[in-house]
Order: sequence, then structure tokens, then C-alpha cells
Amino acid sequence: MESIQAIKQRFGIIGNDAKLNRSIEKAIQVAPTDISILVTGESGVGKESIPKIIHQLSHRKHGKYIAVNCGAIPEGTIDSELFGHEKGAFTGATQTRSGYFEVADGGTIFLDEVGELPLTTQVRLLRVLENGEFIKVGSSKVQKTDVRIVAATNVNMFEAIKKEKFREDLYYRLSTIEINLPALRERKDDIHLLFRKFASDFALKYKMPTVKLADDAVQLLTSYRWNGNIRQLRNVAEQVSVLEHNRSISSATLKNYLPTGAGQNLPAVIKDTKSESDFSNEREILYKVLFDMKSDLNDLKKLTMELMKSGNVSEVEKDNEGLIQKIYGNNEEETVQDVPVLAIPEHREEIVEPVIETEDKYHFAEEIEEEETLSLHDKELELIKKSLERHSGKRKLAAAELGISERTLYRKIKQYDL
Repeated sequence: MESIQAIKQRFGIIGNDAKLNRSIEKAIQVAPTDISILVTGESGVGKESIPKIIHQLSHRKHGKYIAVNCGAIPEGTIDSELFGHEKGAFTGATQTRSGYFEVADGGTIFLDEVGELPLTTQVRLLRVLENGEFIKVGSSKVQKTDVRIVAATNVNMFEAIKKEKFREDLYYRLSTIEINLPALRERKDDIHLLFRKFASDFALKYKMPTVKLADDAVQLLTSYRWNGNIRQLRNVAEQVSVLEHNRSISSATLKNYLPTGAGQNLPAVIKDTKSESDFSNEREILYKVLFDMKSDLNDLKKLTMELMKSGNVSEVEKDNEGLIQKIYGNNEEETVQDVPVLAIPEHREEIVEPVIETEDKYHFAEEIEEEETLSLHDKELELIKKSLERHSGKRKLAAAELGISERTLYRKIKQYDL
């Protein structure tokens, strides 16, 4: 078995951090087996090195090694990429194609960003892990493959499982052994070492002297948070190497290549944890308010129509006492006469037809009807359906939840033919 130091030299891994050494040691130990491995860690920590170590130290080293970035493949084609497809399986499938699992038979597949896989693909992958079987897209023939799977992700898998974006059974099947790579800010002693290595490589590449950091620049470098980890450090080293004429770099110069707030370990931003159910509840409350508004508007229209037909305010007030209280409240001093809508022309006996049919005089009634039909109709119907389903068709409970009478609800059910 090769030593950790020999593996580092062989695969170009820089650093002496204890957590990094432990991760490499685990990779060396599990390499001879066929156990599925899940490599975790933040983006840019170098997770792609672990699968290469595992493959090269395993009995599959003479087989194929295929690295697949699951997040870079469109959802509509990822099944075809991984498992292949038959000719004519979908538009554009002009010939039969072998997928990665068929091509890598006897070797190793590295599934990078496995947390981005669609749920349908996760089901297919679970079958491969359990019994080595898969089916091409558009085929009914079951095929076998002998592939070792190493996956990697920077996603919080337990959070993804909780949100039902990743299958729990697949997670436990993939993470038989989990190897976590530490973030660069947890390897402070390795930061300057890595910068020097990158600076030396770029000096050789661009044929120029190697840049060197002053003591204050080294202190700034090691105290910076490095959210982009090794990838970000490499980019900074390349920028400094190419753009700076002075090969001795001070902290003032280095700050120009770091985002605002460099060198400060700022508090982590807490993500808004407002759940989707909270937004759903807010929508339902809004729909209920709109429904109540429409109900009040319909009641007001009904009252206005009766006044326009009869012209007898006191009689209408007496017959619709409950309705008036619902619309205008229980204030005894506030009567129907106080409401501007009652200031209508005096009823004349000679008018046979209701005045609302006179287009030029009460045309506003038609306009109100048009505006109502924009969206409230659908929302009212949707709320009634939801409430009836929630209470198993019990109208009394549904009416109580919607804030209307059971009689009104019965009329709405009949109106919408529910």
C-alpha cells in the first residue's frame, strides 16, 4: 500500500493538514474494495482527486474511468447520457447509443454533483447500485453492468432529503463510505503553501519571475475566508502573476485581487428559511379575502337591484335587515339611508320594465359584471373545491371555514355544478 505522501506526489495534492491526510487515508483503504463512495465538501476543495486515487489503486485501474458532471447535463437528456437509448426512442435519436454505464463496464464512474440528479434518474441509479441492472431509454431489455460508482456533492444531502429533492434510500446506498474534504479556511497552514505552488506553476507557464508575498500579505492571505476554496486561490495567484510588474506583493496590492471585505471572517449569511407552505397559507388567506369581497359585492348588488325595482326604502330595509347588517355593520345609527347608493330616482308607476335595462342610464351595471369575471370567479370556485375536499364534502364545516352561510354555499355548489 502506498503512503499518503507518495499518493500526494503522484496526484499533485498539496498540503499537510490532518483532515486532508485523513481523507486521503480513507480513500487508500477503500480503493481495493467495490464499496460505493460519497465525497463531500464545498465547491472548489478538489473533490475530483479522490475518485482518481480510488480508481488507480483498485483492481479496476485497467478499466475505463469516466467523470460525469450531473449538474451540467440537461434533465431531458441525462437518462440517455447515463444509460443510453435505442434508435427512435425520442426526436433526434437517429441511432442506438451506448450510455456511460455500458461503456464503463468493468471500470469506475465518477458522478460529480450527484445532488443535482432528477428524481426519475435517481430511481434508475438506485437500481444499478442494487443489482447492476439498467434499461436503455426506449428499450425493454434489461442489461447488466459491473461499474464502481464514486459520487461527489457540495449539497447538504440531509436538507435535500428533507425537501424531497433527493431520495433517502439512494443517499444511504451511495454513502457506504463518506469522505469529507475540509474547506481551505480550515487548512490555514496550507494556504501559503498552495499559493507558492500556483505562483511557481504560472511563472513557468508565462515565462516570468515568480511572485513572492511579503509578511503582511501572507497574514492577509491566511486570514481571508476563501469561499471559493482552492479554485479561488488559484485564480488569485494567476491574476497576481500576470498583472503585477513588481514581483514582491504587499498586503495593499493583494487586497486589490480579493473581494470587498478581504481578510475578515464575516458572519455567515443565514438563508431565509420561509417554507413553501407559508407562501401557500398566505395565498389561501388572500383568496379568502377576495372571495369575501366578491360575496359582499354580490350582496350589495342584490340590495341595490331590489331598491331600484321597488323604490320603497323602508320595505327593503325591513326585508333585508340581516344583509344590511352584514354589509354595513351593526351600528344602529348607520342605516340604509346613510349609504350613497340609495340616492336613486323616485319609483314611477308608469315604468313597466326595470330601469337597469335602460342602457344609457344604468350602463355601469354591465361594466361591473365584466370586471368581476377577470379572476374572482376562478378563485371562488377553487376555494370552494378545496374546502369541500378538506372536509370530505361536509357543507356545514366548509361554509364555516369559508365564512359564509350553509345556504349560500349550497347555492354556489348548485351554481358551479360541483
